[in-house]
Parts: sequence; C-alpha cells; structure tokens
Amino acid sequence: MTRSPHAAWSLDTLERLDGRTALITGSTGGLGFEVACGLAQRGAFIILSGRNLEKGRAALNRLYERVPSVQGRFEVLDLASLASVAKFATALRDRGQPIHLLANNAGIMAPASRLTTKDGFELQFGTNHLGHFALTGRLLPLLAAGNATVMTVASLAALKGELPFGDLNARHQYSPMARYRQSKLSNLLFAAELNRRAHKAPWPIHSRAAHPGWAASNIVANNGALDTAGNPLSRWGRRIARNFAGPVFHALGQTVEEGAWPLLYALASPEALDGEYYGPQGKGERTGIPGEAIWPELAQDHQLAARLWSVSEEMTGVKYGLM
Repeated sequence: MTRSPHAAWSLDTLERLDGRTALITGSTGGLGFEVACGLAQRGAFIILSGRNLEKGRAALNRLYERVPSVQGRFEVLDLASLASVAKFATALRDRGQPIHLLANNAGIMAPASRLTTKDGFELQFGTNHLGHFALTGRLLPLLAAGNATVMTVASLAALKGELPFGDLNARHQYSPMARYRQSKLSNLLFAAELNRRAHKAPWPIHSRAAHPGWAASNIVANNGALDTAGNPLSRWGRRIARNFAGPVFHALGQTVEEGAWPLLYALASPEALDGEYYGPQGKGERTGIPGEAIWPELAQDHQLAARLWSVSEEMTGVKYGLM
C-alpha cells in the first residue's frame, strides 16, 4: 500500500456495519471510546466494557450524544482478573449474541513500580496480553458464529520489545517501559498466531493488529501515574503527568480520534487483510492516515509466537477451541 500521509481518509471508507455487534475493551474513554464512536457511526451495535460501572454508564451516555442513532450497552469487565473475564464471557455466551467485531484495546502503561493482577501476573503483561488472550479464547464460539474480525492493539513500543521467558512476570527485574514493550510485542505475536491458527483449524474469524501512533490519549495519566511505592499519585502529581504528556503528544503526535483511525481501518476497512498490521502512514508511523505498519522483527518469529501461545494457555488455563 502506498504511504501517503496527506491523502484524504474518512470513516465513510469503512464498511457499513448494520446488524453487527462490536465489543470494545477499555472503551469508557480514550482510544476505545473513539473506536466505539466510529463503529457506531457505521451502524454497529456497541458493547462498551471497562472496570468501573459509573464510568461505563457515563461513557454510554456520551456515546448516545455523539451518535444519537446508536444501539448499545455497557458491561463490566476487568481484564486484570481471570475470574472477571470468565464471568463476562459466560454472560455473553448465555445471551447467545454473535460477536462480529472484537477490539482488544484496553491497556495499562508503565506503572512506576511493579504491580500485579488479581491472579499475580505483572500488571501490564497480565492485562494487556493475558487478559485479552483469555477473553478471546473464551469468546471464540461467539466470534466464530459472527465470522468475526478480531483487532488487537499494539504500539510502536513493540519495536523494542523482548520476551524474557524466565521472568515474564518481572519478579526478578522490573522496568516500567521494558515491561510495557514486552506486553505490546506479546499483543502482536498473539494477533499473528491467532491468524495462523484460525486459518489452520479452521475457525471462521479474522485476526489483525493495529497501533495508534502517537495519540494524545489518557493512558499515561490514568495508568502510569504511580509513585515509586506503586501507589496512585496525588492530584498534583496526576496533573503534572497530564500536563507533561498532553502537550508532548499534541505537539508531536495526533488526536485520540486520529489515533483510532488505524484501529477502525483494521476492523472495518474493505482493504484490510487478515494477519496484517496497520498504523499511521506519516513519519515514523507517529501520525497520518491508516495503512500498513512495519512489523518488528521478533513479531514475525513463528516459533516465538507459538511458545508464547503455549505459555499463555498455561498461565490463563484457557485453551482455544469451538465448543
């Protein structure tokens, strides 16, 4: 695909999604909410999800304001808890509503100190990768029923990611950004391996990946604003995080709405292909219209992806198959 950051692009280039159901993780704000708005504008039924019920209800109200014609609901989902993932997936399966679009979007970025999920996994790896691995696996029958497209959100940080299999949970060594890069590389490896397994099984699903470039989302202020003891920063500290991160990403990057474009492209563009990776087309893939992104070398390693898949099955207790 020709890289042309100045060419026109709009949501009108996406497929109509009338009658289709879209589930977006981490969608009470930021990129996830913008993805929900974009899919709603194309006619999809929207399932917002997040950890906080009040934030979820507020997000649903904002969605109705942005897209008055939308139909949707909010469901509580904590990807840092395998029990929450299982409860959420069971409830959806009991409804029997096929899922046509799944956006694995929710993310934690760079807590100052090592934190863990409710199951004892390092928070970023456990939420960003293992939570989505478990969710996708448990929803596989509904995804297959909907001939679904699964889009997993990666990051430019994956370019420098590594997988220390002897210490995936950072019990021996913790670096905030190194573990974020690890989780984002894992997202890419998962998306690629899911595509290969779907074609081999075969499962009627379509796996793709995307990254937002440098988008001025609230991920740093919300998830990285922790002191050296792992406790939330004061209101003053959070304000500093927002005031620093916001101007930097606004000056050098793009808006959250623009950052959502590659994610929407991967989910609903008629030009998007299974097993591919999409991102902004400007310099360094930081800004611009959506198109093909550059795969990190490690993300193209099939053996590494298969090993991560096996380890993820062991950690989560979730094995993929149509039941």
